[in-house]
Amino acid sequence: MKLKEIYKRYWPYIKGYKFQYAMVLIGILLTVTATAGTAHIMQPLMDNMFIKQEAHMLYVIPALLVGIYVIKSVGRYLQSVFNTYIGLHIVSRLREDLLEKMVRMDMQFLYTNRSGELISRITNDISRIQYFVSTMMPELIRESLTVVALVGYVIYLNATLAFWALFVMPVVVLPLLKITKRLKRLSHRSQEKNADVITRLTEVFNNSEIIKANATENYEMERFRDENVRFFKLNMKAVYTSELVSPLMEMIAATGLACVIFVGGQQVYSGAMSVGEFTAFLTAVGLVFQPLRRVSTIYSKIQDAQAASERVFHIFDIENTIQDGTIALQEPIRDVRFENVTLKFGDKTALRNLDLHITSGQNVALVGQSGGGKSSLVNLLLRFYDPASGKVSVNGHPLNEYTQSSLRSQIASVSQRVYIFQDTLAANVAYGNEIDETRVYEALRMADALDFAQSLPEGIHTMMQEFGSNLSGGQRQRIAIARAIYKHASLLILDEATSALDNESEKRIQKALEAYTKDKMTITIAHRLSTITHADLILYFEEGQIIARGTHTELLETSENYRRLAGEMGE
Repeated sequence: MKLKEIYKRYWPYIKGYKFQYAMVLIGILLTVTATAGTAHIMQPLMDNMFIKQEAHMLYVIPALLVGIYVIKSVGRYLQSVFNTYIGLHIVSRLREDLLEKMVRMDMQFLYTNRSGELISRITNDISRIQYFVSTMMPELIRESLTVVALVGYVIYLNATLAFWALFVMPVVVLPLLKITKRLKRLSHRSQEKNADVITRLTEVFNNSEIIKANATENYEMERFRDENVRFFKLNMKAVYTSELVSPLMEMIAATGLACVIFVGGQQVYSGAMSVGEFTAFLTAVGLVFQPLRRVSTIYSKIQDAQAASERVFHIFDIENTIQDGTIALQEPIRDVRFENVTLKFGDKTALRNLDLHITSGQNVALVGQSGGGKSSLVNLLLRFYDPASGKVSVNGHPLNEYTQSSLRSQIASVSQRVYIFQDTLAANVAYGNEIDETRVYEALRMADALDFAQSLPEGIHTMMQEFGSNLSGGQRQRIAIARAIYKHASLLILDEATSALDNESEKRIQKALEAYTKDKMTITIAHRLSTITHADLILYFEEGQIIARGTHTELLETSENYRRLAGEMGE
């Protein structure tokens, strides 16, 4: 991606800061003027103050010098403050937009991309971009204008001497281009390796229990150390390359100054230049190479920001395969149909030629061996995926015609993995909805969670720790069930929803749910026989197909596979 194209992508973010950029420009003009003034004041300092010894210059020159540096300081302050404001604000907006893009991506994208990689894009890559969107352009403008102003001044003072001073400038370009090209490659690799480090850290903290249980702290430290050392070595390669720029410029600048001193000294000896003119010229030439060196440093830094920008815009450019519908589902789900539905993940077929009809008030249980297709059916209803062929319809309309948010607002799901957020218990129950304490208490009561909720230090306003680590497995599961109840959705999906509960608790919750779901559609995935015996319809899955269907009693009579499974489930 070329620099011009990247800058074009940033334009919608950049264009809203006219006042801030105007202040930066004022700061640039003040700084450039003061820098040129620093060189110009050297002539009267030498000729009038020291050589001619004009007494009033003892007051004029120091006052001018203070004035010049006041102007320069004000200019730099304006640049720094408003550059930082622009950069931080744009980065905040970019970070929000990138996260919004990610959370709205298909589940396939979220499953296939490591969480560490995605976190790295939002944190590390975005931070590297801050320099690009705020500081790069103003600094380039400031330093370039400074170079132009000073070059113009030295040519004005002495065109012949200016040639000898500046003939080395084109020599800078070739090595600079080679260095920046290598820097961009290294920046890409460094940012990828940073994502590997974050991924390793994420795994360590997310799996702390199994690490402790298996006493594998040393093993995990070794794995992290390997990633960390690679990251260090890669960063050092970038340092070795980027730090070449400054000494290279110093050597070139020294060569130019040496030429100036040799040729200029001859002109002073011959009387063609005064000492003051030569001093002003020498100062201006010395000042030229400072912004020129900074321009080269800026250009090398741009490669890092450019690499980060390419990684960020790659995410923005990914198109969802699950396209949103246009119809808002505003009524309860009364009717669900699967018609000859096949679902594939690459070469693997998860569901094959599925036909199913469920109506409101039905309690449908899905059973079968692991990998049989039970969760795939649920994922189709949630539109995590679209079928490869066939049709899924809700209330007579194809599923893909509904907006995803309106469809999911009618579905409450309790998955095998319980998600507890770092917020209050009440906020976890009412997740995504306004907190109504009466409804929270009722949902907790139905989920057999009211007693333990009220025993917490601050009741339902107690803050939950990360992953609900201050709760037991059964308590976390009760909160997840309470969350589904609170939502008042018309379709309830229970995927191993009571696996962490004892038999008595499970019975109490089932009794409460029976009354709660009378006018709702319920789909239950279970490995416990007690959770499905009263289901209106049981579907036995095997290799992506329904090979038996009926009530518990019917299947015991007609299906050998179900009888065997029922025995395994504990009848």
